[in-house]
Amino acid sequence: MNANPTFAPATGIGSMPGTDAREAVKTVTGSFEDFPFLPELPARGPGADMIGRTAGLLVEVYARVEPSGWRIGDRPGRDTKRARSWLGQDLDALEEFTQGYEGQLKVQAVGPWTLAAALELKNGESALSDAGACRDLTGSLAEGLREHLAEVQRRVPGAQVVLQLDEPSLTAVLRGHVKTASGYRTHRAVDRQVVEAMLREVAGVHAGGPVVVHSCAPDVPFALLRRAGMTAISFDFSLLTERDDDAIGEAVEGGTRLFAGVVPGTDGPLSDPAGSVMGVRTLWRRLGLSPALLAEAVTVTPSCGLAGASPDYARKALAHCVQAARSLADNPE
Repeated sequence: MNANPTFAPATGIGSMPGTDAREAVKTVTGSFEDFPFLPELPARGPGADMIGRTAGLLVEVYARVEPSGWRIGDRPGRDTKRARSWLGQDLDALEEFTQGYEGQLKVQAVGPWTLAAALELKNGESALSDAGACRDLTGSLAEGLREHLAEVQRRVPGAQVVLQLDEPSLTAVLRGHVKTASGYRTHRAVDRQVVEAMLREVAGVHAGGPVVVHSCAPDVPFALLRRAGMTAISFDFSLLTERDDDAIGEAVEGGTRLFAGVVPGTDGPLSDPAGSVMGVRTLWRRLGLSPALLAEAVTVTPSCGLAGASPDYARKALAHCVQAARSLADNPE
């Protein structure tokens, strides 16, 4: 993988409010002139949610909606077709608003472990309960992402495509906190080396291109993600504790980009842009890192997706990320 690409100073996470693909892409491309992303619109319903959308990318593995969630089935049904149709509409809109675009472009998919924790097998248990099912799912996801990345590149030839893997359940998988179907027990913790190997396998489909892992859960496993070859790690900055200091310092010094989620993902008052990145500057001082490294090491984002925000707030939040990143670059001290 590309070890040290130069990332733009600000971007979004993935989900946006509303159901209009063209409107969402127009907002995103208008907000981020040098690092737009392919929006996800979960308000459209099952198949547009992050699990269903990624399930639609799988090769020779199909899923359908049950009352308990997404379940693996034998053949593609209407839920798979709907997921693929919406993704097609989103790609059409992206192509329309990126004519002649050259620069970074981010696409998101659920990573193998959050997918394994969320998808049910035929017996109703999570795929996480079966090591063979996890391996099959990882292989299918890798193949599906390879095709998806090629399609995005075909539609936006000037793009440097950045792949983001959403892994909000990763820490729970590592700690054995994912509940079984009954809700009374939890699945066993998965061996860290197995977790790392499957993440590396999926990231490997984007050979030569940057891969980001995003988690808005506490205790992001920074060191494991770096070992798995991730170019950047995206996280909710407000959930960091001083326990994370060493891992963050090592990541920065090792050339891993930090996507710092500092702008709230739901409606509320926004501080001034300099105030939004004050915590980043404080962390930098605490770690004894050079202020000159800040702009090279940090991309500013919302803390998580914006699906729960109003359209007006989502627009303001994206613009705020750009302004906060500019403040960080102009006044790193």
